[in-house]
Amino acid sequence: MPAHFHTTRRMEFCDTDMAGLVHFANFFRFMESAEVEFLRSLGLCVTDKPPGQKFGFPRVSASCDYVQPARFEDLIDIAVTVSNIGRKSITYAFEFSKGGQPLARGQISAVCCRTMDDGRLESIEIPAHVRKALEGKGSGVRGQGSA
Repeated sequence: MPAHFHTTRRMEFCDTDMAGLVHFANFFRFMESAEVEFLRSLGLCVTDKPPGQKFGFPRVSASCDYVQPARFEDLIDIAVTVSNIGRKSITYAFEFSKGGQPLARGQISAVCCRTMDDGRLESIEIPAHVRKALEGKGSGVRGQGSA
């Protein structure tokens, strides 16, 4: 059931550290941005709030392994794959590359939660319209990117 999405991102000076390399923590921001673009390509939005409902997907796990560095002005490709959809959770896999060479691989898992009136979160099943969009679309879709 993989749903692939690709986007590009130009590495900016503010993304780098004193050695001129993209700082490791920025890859987590890049994963989140790519996820937002992916959802947008499916007609979804992270801020959609159906009338009378407050739900979202808070992260429960995030990781990133680094293969080689990215540098200022590099144009990188970010591939997003839906690697798992459970009843209440989703896991995205991210592959970063430059010119076909791998740079990093990351993963984010999130759980669908309803926000209660008192601010507590309660896990719920992924809404049918979200599940349908994630399971049935995305293969071969390319984002416009921020290059």
